[in-house]
Amino acid sequence: MDRVVIIGGGPGGYEAAHVAAQLGAEVTVVDTDGIGGSAVLTDCVPSKTLIATAELMTEVSDSAELGIDFFDHEGDATTTIRVDLAKVNARVKKLAADQSADIAARLERDGVRMVKGRGRLGPDLTVIVGDETIQADSILVATGAAPRTLPGAMPDGERILTWEQVYDLTEVPEKLIVVGSGVTGAEFASAYLALGIPVTLVSSRDRVLPGEDADASAVLEEVATRRGMEVLSQSRMESVTRDGEVVTVRLTDGREVTGSHCILALGSVPNTADLGLEEAGVETDEGGFIKVDRVSRTSCRGVYAAGDCTGVLMLASVAAMQGRIAMWHFLGDAVAPLDLKKVSSNVFTAPEIATVGWSQKSVDAGEIQVQVVMLPLAGNARAKMQGVRDGFIKLFIRPGTGIIVGGVVVGPRASELIHVVSLAVAESLTADKLAQAFTVYPSLSGSIAEAARRLHRVES
Repeated sequence: MDRVVIIGGGPGGYEAAHVAAQLGAEVTVVDTDGIGGSAVLTDCVPSKTLIATAELMTEVSDSAELGIDFFDHEGDATTTIRVDLAKVNARVKKLAADQSADIAARLERDGVRMVKGRGRLGPDLTVIVGDETIQADSILVATGAAPRTLPGAMPDGERILTWEQVYDLTEVPEKLIVVGSGVTGAEFASAYLALGIPVTLVSSRDRVLPGEDADASAVLEEVATRRGMEVLSQSRMESVTRDGEVVTVRLTDGREVTGSHCILALGSVPNTADLGLEEAGVETDEGGFIKVDRVSRTSCRGVYAAGDCTGVLMLASVAAMQGRIAMWHFLGDAVAPLDLKKVSSNVFTAPEIATVGWSQKSVDAGEIQVQVVMLPLAGNARAKMQGVRDGFIKLFIRPGTGIIVGGVVVGPRASELIHVVSLAVAESLTADKLAQAFTVYPSLSGSIAEAARRLHRVES
């Protein structure tokens, strides 16, 4: 029986454990912080639970247009309804703990042994955990990453916070400063704005979400500023300091921004220090991320790596797939190398931004030739019923074949709408095939079919 040892209990680790157990291996998961990893305990599950409350607040704020009155309140609902942040965060923590327990229970049912402690690579394919040395035939390193901090902007866990520390807040911040306009910064800025908190977003780039579709970023920034967010573009943070109840963010141009709280969203650093990687011959890059190929192999025979510690694409779905691929490969099952051009992702802002396949940036850079259609959601009947004015559907197809190679959805629940485009990209469907599939009327997904119809090519 093959012995598999997995260091790290996040999506890359626990999904790999399920696959290895299914294929008959003897599996041990060594975990430090709790099964589920940061994705379940401090990142994806908590943040999206918080965002679920924010989404409800957004819907409530727009409800008057749909004919809903709050008769027990005086004035506008948006000014009379308050969020109990202590209750919200208590729910966040409970959901995260419950999800972690559910994952651990499923691993136990699969016969996976779980060892609590910090694992590191030892000689001859072993993993050392405290006084125990575990022999393996294959090792998967899935240790994740942690929030990046800077010497001049150190979190104190009370008013200067990383995104992992926000769930300890019990009182609503009077004014929140978010430093960093990537996915994490944009999501928290959008969520807390919807909860009724004044938000200033400090961005070192010329736009919010510089790594996302530019049209989508423009919609988000326009909506956010319309709803009251202050966005400081091309404003690089120099330091963050605290004096009692006041937090000051100093910018490199000398300006200062003050608030009651600050969230640092400065990116991530891999959890790869003191793992014995160098001694085992596992190569890392300058940032400390483990180098892997498309089947998750490292430079050391028998050692694989998955998830954020590889820096390939920091998504829980990618981590899980890397872990599965590693086990399929090692245990001799059918396996296809990781294809990042088929990965769908979502930014959980208001509105959401979902993407899959080739991007507008690649198109503009001349990396691929495509035809593009962009269809605003404002003309969709269901969108009108729901009071949705912002957002669009964008599809990319190859000129010769009509095959869909990418897409962007901006709107409410874009994370759900993108799946049909993701299927089209994964299965190389043409725009005509997508257009000819039935959609419900009225529905937002009808706009995806409409966009595909607009890409129909009449044969000469």
